[in-house]
Amino acid sequence: MSTQIDSATQTQSRAGKYLTFFLADEEYGLEILKVSEIIGQQPITRVPRMPEFVRGVINLRGKVIPITDLRMKFGMDAEDTTDSCIIVVQMKGIQTGIVVDRVSEVVAIAESDIEDAPSFGAGIRTEFLLGIGKAGGRVKLLLDIDKVLATSELLALEAAQQAA
Repeated sequence: MSTQIDSATQTQSRAGKYLTFFLADEEYGLEILKVSEIIGQQPITRVPRMPEFVRGVINLRGKVIPITDLRMKFGMDAEDTTDSCIIVVQMKGIQTGIVVDRVSEVVAIAESDIEDAPSFGAGIRTEFLLGIGKAGGRVKLLLDIDKVLATSELLALEAAQQAA
């Protein structure tokens, strides 16, 4: 019985407002409460010995912020577009920036419009997805930003932040 309650609580907690953005032709969403701000592309200082998807750090009003390239993290081709921007988020207590191709909009997605991520079989990881949202006639992959990076990768972000 507690499993049903836990499952229902999880489903309810997924409903809400999401900032949507694009990587290639795919639309993703982040819980708006995890987003601090959206900034334009800035010069990024590389930090040696970081994972490939960690682009480096930026100075945001006197604070060093590590920058993650979601395209590279998700195994997509790296692409420098002039439209790309940085979404500053709180990820497990670490303020970090994620590079996205372009921001779309903020949408409210009801509980009934969010489905669990489908199982793709062994070896395919989907735990970083909160679910699949349907809004505005499109499907949006809703990210659990706290699970996009593994603990070891978060430690690399912290190291990048301290190295600068």
